[in-house]
Amino acid sequence: MIDHALFDPAKADAEAERLNREIIAAQKAAPDPWAMPVEEVRERRRRGSAAIPAMARSARAETLTIDGPGGPLELRVIRPQRKARGAYLHVHSGGFLWGGADEQDPWLERIADRCGFVCVSVAYRLAPEHPYPAPIDDCEAAALWLHREGRALFGVEALTIGGESVGAHLAVMTMLRLRDRHALPKAFRGANLFSGLFDLGVTASARNWGAERLVLNSEDVRRFADGFVPEGVARRSPDVSPLYADLAGLPPALFSVGTRDPLLDDTLFMSMRWAAANNGGYTAVYTGGCHVFIRYPIAMSDRALELIERFLMALA
Repeated sequence: MIDHALFDPAKADAEAERLNREIIAAQKAAPDPWAMPVEEVRERRRRGSAAIPAMARSARAETLTIDGPGGPLELRVIRPQRKARGAYLHVHSGGFLWGGADEQDPWLERIADRCGFVCVSVAYRLAPEHPYPAPIDDCEAAALWLHREGRALFGVEALTIGGESVGAHLAVMTMLRLRDRHALPKAFRGANLFSGLFDLGVTASARNWGAERLVLNSEDVRRFADGFVPEGVARRSPDVSPLYADLAGLPPALFSVGTRDPLLDDTLFMSMRWAAANNGGYTAVYTGGCHVFIRYPIAMSDRALELIERFLMALA
């Protein structure tokens, strides 16, 4: 059971609250991302900003190219500095519209070295140029490659999967695809799902958040859904929003979310459905944490990353 006291604003982490104020102020001073071309927003994200700093690119990373459903599909690989114990398929964030496989290397280096996992991040096609189902198709292809060929290439058996924000959405959709299309419900031993967006119809917490942009606001979530889901596709179809899917037979998952995240309801609802499906796992709620707060160098981030590492290490 989740402790209700975790949602008491009076108990919010002071360092996280200071960070939240700084992010809000920085985003107020920044240009409106919806008033510029998507290519410009992507480039600004790559360069980083006061509100959403860029993460260092790893000198250890290598690129593998596999056959994807839309053409060559790049996988960014970071290997551990010791013998590999398993592999972690990572799916990046960015609202389906932005982001890249090379924008979270420090997290993946940390997982590689502390867990002994080969980290493989998917450079899936982005909306709006490539809307649903293209990003899911690419992640499915990457997962199948890892299961069929990657295990032998990397010398591992244990496979895990995860992502942040829409990356968590795509990770769940990938597991559902492998279960339903390929009879591989347990291809992955577990899933790390951080600040996930699981309902493209938009949950109450995201709808009611309002205009204040703390990493995200209500408009951002709606715009992400608009860019990803083509006209005429039901946004709450189980093929689009995993919150409404049959979740039976999937592996254990670690759900993590901050209480100052517009997508709070997505994690609360999805983690309860995961538990009701008897899949196992754990839900971690961080009082005062913003959307994907692990991007920021605060003590709460270290605690969350350490929990992720313990969860993943136990799977190999």
